[in-house]
Amino acid sequence: MEQACEKQDSVCNLVAVFENNSRTPGAAPGSHSLEDQPHSPEHQLSLSPEPWEAPPVKEALKSEFRPVSRRYLSSLKNKLSSGAWRKSCQPGVSPGPETQEPEEKRVVRELLETEQAYVARLHLLDQVFFQELLREAGHSKAFPEDVVKLIFSNISSIYRFHAQFFLPELQRRVDDWTATPRIGDVIQKLAPFLKMYSEYVKNFERAAELLATWMDKSQPFQEVVTRIQCSEASGSLTLQHHMLEPVQRIPRYELLLKEYVQKLPAQAPDLEDAQRALDMIFSAAQHSNAAIAEMERLQGLWDVYQRLGLEDDIVDPSNTLLREGPVLKISFRRSDPMERYLVLFNNMLLYCVPRVLQVGAQFQVRTRIDVAGMKVRELTDAEFPHSFLVSGKQRTLELQARSRDEMVSWMQACQAAIDQVEKRSETFKAAVQGPQGDTQEPKPQVEELGLRAPQWVRDKMVTMCMRCQEPFNALTRRRHHCRACGYVVCAKCSDYRAELKYDSNRPNRVCLTCYTFLTGNVLPQGKEDKKRGILEKEASAAPDQSLVCSFLQLIGDKCSRSLPRSWCVIPRDDPLVLYVYAAPQDTKAHTSIPLLGYQVISGPQGDPRVFQLQQSGQQYTFKAESVELQGRWVRAIKRAASGQTPEGPDEEDVSD
Repeated sequence: MEQACEKQDSVCNLVAVFENNSRTPGAAPGSHSLEDQPHSPEHQLSLSPEPWEAPPVKEALKSEFRPVSRRYLSSLKNKLSSGAWRKSCQPGVSPGPETQEPEEKRVVRELLETEQAYVARLHLLDQVFFQELLREAGHSKAFPEDVVKLIFSNISSIYRFHAQFFLPELQRRVDDWTATPRIGDVIQKLAPFLKMYSEYVKNFERAAELLATWMDKSQPFQEVVTRIQCSEASGSLTLQHHMLEPVQRIPRYELLLKEYVQKLPAQAPDLEDAQRALDMIFSAAQHSNAAIAEMERLQGLWDVYQRLGLEDDIVDPSNTLLREGPVLKISFRRSDPMERYLVLFNNMLLYCVPRVLQVGAQFQVRTRIDVAGMKVRELTDAEFPHSFLVSGKQRTLELQARSRDEMVSWMQACQAAIDQVEKRSETFKAAVQGPQGDTQEPKPQVEELGLRAPQWVRDKMVTMCMRCQEPFNALTRRRHHCRACGYVVCAKCSDYRAELKYDSNRPNRVCLTCYTFLTGNVLPQGKEDKKRGILEKEASAAPDQSLVCSFLQLIGDKCSRSLPRSWCVIPRDDPLVLYVYAAPQDTKAHTSIPLLGYQVISGPQGDPRVFQLQQSGQQYTFKAESVELQGRWVRAIKRAASGQTPEGPDEEDVSD
């Protein structure tokens, strides 16, 4: 029963997972417990009853060693950090009527026996594998000694500690158990030294990779390792298998010590010391677990830096990788989005483009946006669903995810990084100001021109200059973007330059309005605003500024030949007029239709998406993109035609 319980609860069962991944073809099938190999009659406990036969040397030399994967280490870390593996045997299990010794002494004896087996394995690692490989490296020069030292890390220190201190102290206490029935004080004294395992655990994955590399690369290296593995002392296990044992030894201590505390009587003199020793062992286990997490973090950073080309200004071991993955970039010139790659750290967002020739680095960093001052929000764009905006001091990006869940995940990751930076900033300010700091409520920050990169208006959203309302053409009036406000303007209206703080105070092309605001210079002669015409009313796509707005196709009109569809708006501040624009961001309408007295006819020409406006021989025919949208337009125009105006926010909102 005792053996079955140990087999069920022991963390050593993790070895079976490792054995399936890294056993050589000549090794025996089935799993073996590292601590239960046959060294004495007391240790004839094997999880596999099959006898092991050493393979021929030629066959063994062909063995392939697979490196321990990061996925396996992550699984091991999860097992160590969870509480399931710490469950000891049920207290009600009886050792048998023939056993008369107390249950707590049985646990102590098991601890001693497993420690003896463990020291034997450490001797094999340090005095046999390590020393033989060092001797061969110095003799043949076929592989460097530094590689051997990296593979075995600080195994010599671990071996000396257990062989010269821990095991002798434990042996003396068990031999004198009748006079001193306690081990808690011994473990308390030696437990702090177990933190030396962190260095070994942190180096474990790298050591496994080096071992696999040099097994393939160096024939003398392979011969030494294979010869020792085929010996009786190795117990039919590979070197990688033996190297795993120190990783899972501290959890084994915690398991046995927890069972020891449970078996102690309520008035036992060792109960308090044993509980303190258990807490110290648990701390050492957490220390090793933290080392695994730190190793995985650094490995993840290194993988990302390699894909980005190891640029000096982004390589920082103190960074924390939060999220990475592909996204689509919405262009202000092109109609189709472009493939891009984002890498989010705790302090910066890297906007990357794929390299054409992926030799070495896979991506090139196009823009670095500091998380400090960054903002993120969702975009409501029917043409590009699942899109969101990232606005930073260096640049503003319109991005599109492949699904809503992916969009939400990116926004949450960015917002979490922003909140963390703001929290640290507030803590720093509070520490600097002290208790007598400013107690006034801080004013909300306003996005001022030139302080952060603006969101550029897309070219296809306008057909005329957003400042002078003159239409664009390919020769004499081309499109330009104001670097301060993001408007699409003509060359005449953007023939000014101003220093922008977000671009390191370098001069940039700006429109006349932004130039006046940023520099404080008065308008030059002849540049004053002219009187606004009757059609010079901005086309607003915002639902709160219009009763209804959407694209409609104007059929039979002279503009329908040049414009396949128009942007139509009934504004809230002029609710009895329908304005027709060429694009949603235009500041001058193509035409306007006073709606009073018009008759609205739904669904002529046999198409339910079509409706007509008729009055005194005047007729306009419109076609909506859906039947539902057509119904909303018909209801809005009927109210306007009858002279009804919205009286408050409770009025039906039919804007698109």
